[in-house]
Amino acid sequence: MTKQIKEYLAFLERFFAEEHTESELIEYRGKLLQRIAFYSHERLVHLIVTMSFAVFFLLALLMYFITKNNGLLALAGLLLVLLVPYIKHYYFLENSVQKMYLYYYKIELL
Repeated sequence: MTKQIKEYLAFLERFFAEEHTESELIEYRGKLLQRIAFYSHERLVHLIVTMSFAVFFLLALLMYFITKNNGLLALAGLLLVLLVPYIKHYYFLENSVQKMYLYYYKIELL
């Protein structure tokens, strides 16, 4: 997904570097809005997954402090190892969709 979004943002850069007619801009505005909706859905799914892993991590850590069971500490460590890449990817998705919003607003102004 990261590669696909990077390629699409690069395409948008090239698209806006050229001159376009009003009809082309109106046509592409719909396509861009469709992509924004698609990536926003992806962003929502990743937010839910990221928050779930964060809650599971905190619960495992809390249970470790209560029970002092080393297995729970290991589980918390594994969840943390998975949580960090999820946060990184969600951050990328969020920023990419925000950039697409700016391109959409740019089309509206043109």
